[in-house]
Amino acid sequence: MYAFSHKCVLIFFTAMGIVLGSSLLGSLAAVLVKEPPISTMLKLAKEIKIWAIVAAIGGTFSTFEIIESGLFKGELRPLVKQLLYIFIAILGTQVGYYLIFILSGKGK
Repeated sequence: MYAFSHKCVLIFFTAMGIVLGSSLLGSLAAVLVKEPPISTMLKLAKEIKIWAIVAAIGGTFSTFEIIESGLFKGELRPLVKQLLYIFIAILGTQVGYYLIFILSGKGK
């Protein structure tokens, strides 16, 4: 099993990579179908964030089970860890979106 810090780094970069990869490859697809690639890239980066969070933390059922056990059975340590994982995933998606925003030239 991964240590907490290792899992946080893995979740952060997985979430960020999903946003970056999907946006960049989606903009390539936009070029192929003669759509504006920059606006498509920004739109995809914004829309894919929630899916990147879910994928980075490893799905939703185990997360909800841990949150449920934390809330209803009083197990606070796993609950706090899971909430931190979710926060780290959100942070990763935001960094990925910000990099796409800068790359598109809109962040000047």
